[in-house]
Amino acid sequence: MIEDVVAWVLLAAVAAYACAGGTDYGAGFWDLLAGGAERGKRPRWLIDHAMAPVWETNNVWLIFILVIMWTGFPVLFQTIFSAMWLPLALAAVGLVLRGAGFALRKPTRRLARRRVYGAVFAISSLVTPFFLGAAVGGLATGRVAPGTKASAEAWSNGTSVIAGLLTIAATAFLGAVFLTADARRFDAADLVGYFRLRAWCGLVAVAVLAIVGLAVTHDDARYVYDGLTSGIGLVLVLVAVACAVITAGLLYRTATGWARITAVGSVAAVVVAWGLAQRPYLIPTSLTVSQAAGASTTLRWLMLVTVIAVVLVGPFLVLLYRLDTRGILQPLTEADLRQTAAGREPERP
Repeated sequence: MIEDVVAWVLLAAVAAYACAGGTDYGAGFWDLLAGGAERGKRPRWLIDHAMAPVWETNNVWLIFILVIMWTGFPVLFQTIFSAMWLPLALAAVGLVLRGAGFALRKPTRRLARRRVYGAVFAISSLVTPFFLGAAVGGLATGRVAPGTKASAEAWSNGTSVIAGLLTIAATAFLGAVFLTADARRFDAADLVGYFRLRAWCGLVAVAVLAIVGLAVTHDDARYVYDGLTSGIGLVLVLVAVACAVITAGLLYRTATGWARITAVGSVAAVVVAWGLAQRPYLIPTSLTVSQAAGASTTLRWLMLVTVIAVVLVGPFLVLLYRLDTRGILQPLTEADLRQTAAGREPERP
């Protein structure tokens, strides 16, 4: 049925944002823990250079998710944004502040202001994924249903807290893996081991929180727990575990190109496993896909627009990511910024 196809598109978009946007949030996490101005200078240099060409592009997936939700599943959109407006508003504020902090930090000349903008960027990189994860955790517990009024209990329960922390840990893992590859790309040998160690630490944190999360969801989100521990959900969880272990081994061998692929595969598999664990519900156990879907005519037009968008935009996104991972795209240097500020066109090689 058409609503099932649209639901799969929505799940694929969520997985894409979890991987693409999650990598950027992870970079912000390590920016926060990089240390003072002198000690953290090199890691932050790499983070700036690695993120600059693509960080705005990754938010395209979030916009796509919102469009699919309010057009294809208006009941789901209304339910989520009515019952969980506060965590989603905090996530949105964090998203805006994060972008502003990152954009303003580099051209700012005064150290005090750079520290302020850097702190805003780094702290927001934790706030946004935490509250997004907390909202997902609240949905998994079934505490939210059509007509549910907003309450803190819907998103501040044990499952929501674990989901928020697990989201931060997963982004930290992804960010560190990609930054390890970027360190090799920028010939920063000292930072390869630096971020490789942090990738391993992030993976350990993900494993610990995942085990705790399974224990918590056993009673608090039993429907989703059963879906994750049996059938195709369990298969995808095992695939995620295998990809994570392979990523750790590839990082040890400094095969960073393949490590990025397996790390993305690990996170994407978990997201898809969560989506399948809820089927046929969008909100266990109160709202099914068919109940939440909009009119069939609307869904058909939505699929047509989606196909057109994929054909027109998809190849350019792939090209952008490809050029970036190959190191062809380079951000402006400090000299470029100074020249631009003085009213002159920056020189290009």
